[in-house]
Amino acid sequence: MADRFGPDLLRGSLDLMVLSVLAKGPTYGYQLQQSLRDASREQVQAQAGTLYPLLHRLEADGLIQSRWEESTGRKRKWYELTAAGDRRLSSQAAEWDLYVDCIRSLLDPVRGRMPKPAV
Repeated sequence: MADRFGPDLLRGSLDLMVLSVLAKGPTYGYQLQQSLRDASREQVQAQAGTLYPLLHRLEADGLIQSRWEESTGRKRKWYELTAAGDRRLSSQAAEWDLYVDCIRSLLDPVRGRMPKPAV
């Protein structure tokens, strides 16, 4: 089994992952990276070079908004979901659920032929 998801799979689902983390409340970049890592049991390690352009794109699309804050003694850019982002999250989550069901249906016959993992 792979230690992490492949880049093609992540590319198609990272927006959904980020929006779902932001649905839990405002967060700043590093905290968002940690939340993605923790929630995915370390399967998703979003690098800053991937995460920040994605955040800028989501903001340009009106799905998230940001603000600078210095309440923790350090200036940080906080991101939060907009109403449009919440709608997109709901829509993408429903689409993802259908996709996962489809893939599971396709894999069921294959799983029956796979060797059992050693105990």
